[in-house]
Amino acid sequence: MPQLRKDPIIGRWVIIATERAKRPGDFGTTKDKEEIIKGRCPFCSGHEDKTPPEIYALRENNGQANKPGWKTRVVPSIAPLLKIEGELDRHGIGIYDVMNGIGAHEIIIETPEHIADTSSLPVDQVERVLNTQISRVKDLSNDTRFKYALIFKNYGSAAGGSKINHARSQIIASPVNPKRVKEELVGARKYFEYKERCIFCDLIKQELKDGARIVAEVDGFVILSPFAARFPFELWVLPKKHGCDFYKLEKEDVSKLAAALKTALCKISKALNDPPYNYVIHTAPFRREDKSGYWKTIDDDYHWHIEIMPRLTQVAGFEWGTGFYINPTPPEDAAKFLKETVCEAEKKNVRA
Repeated sequence: MPQLRKDPIIGRWVIIATERAKRPGDFGTTKDKEEIIKGRCPFCSGHEDKTPPEIYALRENNGQANKPGWKTRVVPSIAPLLKIEGELDRHGIGIYDVMNGIGAHEIIIETPEHIADTSSLPVDQVERVLNTQISRVKDLSNDTRFKYALIFKNYGSAAGGSKINHARSQIIASPVNPKRVKEELVGARKYFEYKERCIFCDLIKQELKDGARIVAEVDGFVILSPFAARFPFELWVLPKKHGCDFYKLEKEDVSKLAAALKTALCKISKALNDPPYNYVIHTAPFRREDKSGYWKTIDDDYHWHIEIMPRLTQVAGFEWGTGFYINPTPPEDAAKFLKETVCEAEKKNVRA
């Protein structure tokens, strides 16, 4: 029988459609045909003149900007959703609120080599990517126009990625807090007000005790399929150590996160035949105590994490009309299958 499950953080309901239950091979994922070959890829080393001038780069021996010799490179998007120049000019038009589309939209080129997916990068390169993301969010936090910076990745055309098969992620800084993040913030704060504990910390403890939805533990990080998973094989990567700001991670924890993220992505790639996917990093908003909306308990009640969502099904009319999600693969089944999928990323510090 199908089962309705309620997300304990934001209260969203999900339908686990057990009568439509699917195994990994049932989804029929296909790889995109690469349309831009290595010699013409604008993100490969040696093609720096094919992108806008770089904003930031990790380079060997302090090499010259916009030249080869970089490890990771950040450039502005050529089609930015928000633009950095100008003032917000927030105002009303009758009952409607509007403001200028001020923000930042940056592309993080994750490797100088023509490699398609983050899961194929060595773990030390994944660590460089994370350090680059952290550095850029720290810099963007200094702009008082911005309230939030979302780090995300679109891999494969079904997940919103382009046909340039070169590993990259993106950052968009916005002058408002995203609704999806605000729902988590509200849910976490309400739980803390009632129990004086972080709901994510409690969730981690319960999931580790139950074990049914745990995929792996990697040196201080937990990979699990959430109880009310929206999508088949959805995974969360959570730090066991409490913290609300991703970009304030300690240096030693970044290397541990790199191993955990690579493990999660490798398991998905191997188990599901390299599917398209999205990942997002949910972190606390920028806080400025002189601004309205500053939450006094956010350091204690919120817990940053990464959500990874393989794109194996389509959202249709019922989902759009109700806000429900329909997941044909129970997260317990997904977790078991991924747990049993051994990939090269798993080392002696991974307990799967």
